[in-house]
Amino acid sequence: MSENTGDQTTFRFQAEINQLMSLIINTFYSNKEIFLREIISNSSDALDKIRHESLTDSSVLESEPKLFIHIIPDKENKTLTIRDSGIGMTKADLINHLGTIARSGTRQFMEALQAGADVSLIGQFGVGFYSAFLVADRVVVTTKHNDDEQYIWESAAGGTYTVLRDTEGPQLGRGTSITLFLKEDQTEYLEERRLKELIKKHSEFIGYPISLQVEKEVEREVTDEETAEEKPEEEKPENEDEPEVEKEDKEEKKKKTVKEIKSELEVVNKTKPIWTRDPKEITHEEYASFYKSLNNDWEDHLSEKHFAVEGNIEFRALLFTPRRAPFDMFEPKKKTNNIKLYVRRVFIMDNCEDLIPDYLNFVRGVVDSEDLPLNISREHLQQNNILKAIQKNLVKKCLEMFNEIAENKDDYKTFYDAFAKNLKLGIHEDSKNRDKIANLLRYYTTKSPDEYVSLRDYVDRMQEGQEDIYYITGESKQAVQNSAFLEQCKKRNYEVIFMTDPIDEYAVQQLKEFDGKKLVCVTKEGLKFKESEDEQKQKEEKKAKFEPLCSLMKEILGDKVEKVVVTDRLNESPCCLVTGEHGWSANMERIMKAQALRDSSTHVYMASKKTMEINPDNAIVRALREKTENKSADKPVKDLVWLLYDTALLSSGFTLEEPQQYASRIHRMVAIALEAEDTEDSMVDDVDQTEEPEEDNSAAELMESID
Repeated sequence: MSENTGDQTTFRFQAEINQLMSLIINTFYSNKEIFLREIISNSSDALDKIRHESLTDSSVLESEPKLFIHIIPDKENKTLTIRDSGIGMTKADLINHLGTIARSGTRQFMEALQAGADVSLIGQFGVGFYSAFLVADRVVVTTKHNDDEQYIWESAAGGTYTVLRDTEGPQLGRGTSITLFLKEDQTEYLEERRLKELIKKHSEFIGYPISLQVEKEVEREVTDEETAEEKPEEEKPENEDEPEVEKEDKEEKKKKTVKEIKSELEVVNKTKPIWTRDPKEITHEEYASFYKSLNNDWEDHLSEKHFAVEGNIEFRALLFTPRRAPFDMFEPKKKTNNIKLYVRRVFIMDNCEDLIPDYLNFVRGVVDSEDLPLNISREHLQQNNILKAIQKNLVKKCLEMFNEIAENKDDYKTFYDAFAKNLKLGIHEDSKNRDKIANLLRYYTTKSPDEYVSLRDYVDRMQEGQEDIYYITGESKQAVQNSAFLEQCKKRNYEVIFMTDPIDEYAVQQLKEFDGKKLVCVTKEGLKFKESEDEQKQKEEKKAKFEPLCSLMKEILGDKVEKVVVTDRLNESPCCLVTGEHGWSANMERIMKAQALRDSSTHVYMASKKTMEINPDNAIVRALREKTENKSADKPVKDLVWLLYDTALLSSGFTLEEPQQYASRIHRMVAIALEAEDTEDSMVDDVDQTEEPEEDNSAAELMESID
């Protein structure tokens, strides 16, 4: 919505931006100084854009050849002006970027603020310009783009802003000037000392000269005549016009020194780009300062890797590992990486998809190549062999950096808690570096439920006779810690890895083995333990002894299970349900069912047929075999078999297909146990309703036998 008043047009802010400004203006934040960092960062981006354009068309710089950022405080008018000679904005840009388009980060930033996040996060959400209203009542933006006239954008954050063509003010040539009319209590940002401190703190490594207008006291020699000329006419003495003695004319005119206040621009960020310096000469504080200015982060980085590659290709790089994962790390529309690409200190782009693989998109830093052409296009970058060589080196150095972090247990826990998903995604995607990434993985286990264990540590402490690496997948550590599938492994003192992250299911499909040891899932078929001849003989005897019960249970359960077999993976529990070795596990089936956009047809051929495994040493299973040895399955037996199946579904990580039927069976068993009078009336046979309900006495006997 807009209103025209002559040449001036008034617009209403888009709703979300209006809410954001209201939140910034009406809430107290102690960290208001970040406004300058955000505006300078935007100016730097504008200069990057015009510099990039000039690589293919040098004429774009004719309107203003110099690239600069000027900061001009005006104590008299209580204004602070930030002027750059960047690309500038057209009238459409002013409306779109500063008022009407709701950027995706606007709402997310407001939610983060309301949840207690620090206001200094604003730059990460793409709405840094509005931080100006932390310190200003009114903001005036004057801008000139090569393709448009000069315009003025103005707002006092009252829900509206105006756009006016500037025909009277001084012409910028090209670029943007942002004037902040400071609030009464924010005049500290007009002080030279304070502004220098902020520029050095946040923007020292910006690649363009940042000049601050300062007042300096200078001395100048003047003659008495010049001093007299500067005096007002009325202050001259009465005898000033009288003729002087000829002797005095011949004398040398007397000189004296006077002090004057002079305004001049002083470059503040004189330090050269940090990545071009020798790493040995750079302190941790300098790295931290550069990292913060590069990423709009208020927190120190976790680790850095500063290196140069020479030979067939030459480039310098400085990589950082953050302490926290970004809020939008896996969002599909997110920028693919956070590495800025420079060619001979000239910024090229900050979203080159082929510079680093997706799973390392959390790594920050800069790459400065000596070999890439300055005017290379995105299309040519994708086919450029130099870039592929750079990527290979970056991945190698990233993995080295992570291994260096791993030398400190506390730091690595911080790193792993934030970026474990990325490493597991790397296992899935990066076949060339899979073994190296596998060394970085950490898991909780049955023997170390509260402290991470590496696969290397696991292999080093494997039991004698243990040939495989055992793992279990599930929804949480609590869900798998007491799983029936762990019973036999615990009895044999075999360590089992807990894989409770959904992405573990995908990673383990690619990570078939580690250090020559096969990874085996204890919830799937194919689990075998090393056995003596006596153990094998006993196993065969039990298998033959329980064959009739297995057949009967298969008959009752029908196509719910593929088969019923005797197992040696259980020690205490009566039974469990396992899936095929190459199909989905119960946990994977749960994950796939939760996908909002899943392809239902996939479930048909990927969901494994379930195999029911019974424990021949369990009292329930033994009693069930004895009761069914010489007669067919009656109702209580069928109910017990179905109950065993349903409880196995739950304990094995599956979801109940018919929860109401399960509840009915539980109620019947409770009624039988309590010898309730209406048991006969309430019994409903889920499998065969034509069979007669005999059998209260038989049911009670069976329950007593099991007890």
